[in-house]
Amino acid sequence: MLKTFLYRSVQVSYTVTGKGKAVVLLHGFGEDRHVWDEQVNFLQEHCLVIVPDLPGSGESGMIPGADISMEDHADCLHALLQHEQISSCILMGHSMGGYITLAFAAKYPSALYSFGLIHSTAFADSEEKKKNREKAIAFMEEHGGYAFLKTSIPGLFGNRFKEEHPEKVAALVEASAHFRKEALQQYYRAMMKRPDAATVLKSNPLPVLFVMGTEDIAAPIQDVLQQAHLPNKSYIHVLTGVGHMGMWEEPGLLNGFLLDFINS
Repeated sequence: MLKTFLYRSVQVSYTVTGKGKAVVLLHGFGEDRHVWDEQVNFLQEHCLVIVPDLPGSGESGMIPGADISMEDHADCLHALLQHEQISSCILMGHSMGGYITLAFAAKYPSALYSFGLIHSTAFADSEEKKKNREKAIAFMEEHGGYAFLKTSIPGLFGNRFKEEHPEKVAALVEASAHFRKEALQQYYRAMMKRPDAATVLKSNPLPVLFVMGTEDIAAPIQDVLQQAHLPNKSYIHVLTGVGHMGMWEEPGLLNGFLLDFINS
């Protein structure tokens, strides 16, 4: 069921399906809630699945202001849970959604049973990465957000998937055409200034799920493996031959990993 609520006078859209323990899935940059469709179709038979369009994505309005942070998005999620009268959930985020997950875990740990990072990292941007984001912001200012996403999205997939399913890659590119450049730029600025969140993982009493791909260039496996030992209890899964988009590249495997974690 598609629902909405107001956060800072902005309409935020989200879906609620299934019943049972609440599981929230957060999409990443240049995506909307539909990136999780395969997972929702599977998980709704086992739990209550909540999937928002983050502010600025999909059918959700953009939070006004140039200085929006990952903590602001975490606050929005907390407001959504309060709106739904949910006191605790399992939270899992893909890529940028993982950054928001970590911000939420730092600020609202009592609202979590556990959390997961799907192709995401707790490390802050390196200086080189910040410079690349600045260049991307400038490129979007001149050419628009869609021009940027057309060039960046294909690189998120592993080689095999791109060769075997070019139509699916093209579909995700086409679905990104609705993004406002201002929203994408706002996300990038928030990512650039996010702090290192390794301390959120270190000795964390909550179970933490890590899913990584061997061909992921956005959240390299070497980086994620450095973090996976930090929590007290980690669940670690490696998708061989997969890039940054395990939800599409290996949905069956990922669905199983998610369900096992939810039931753990």
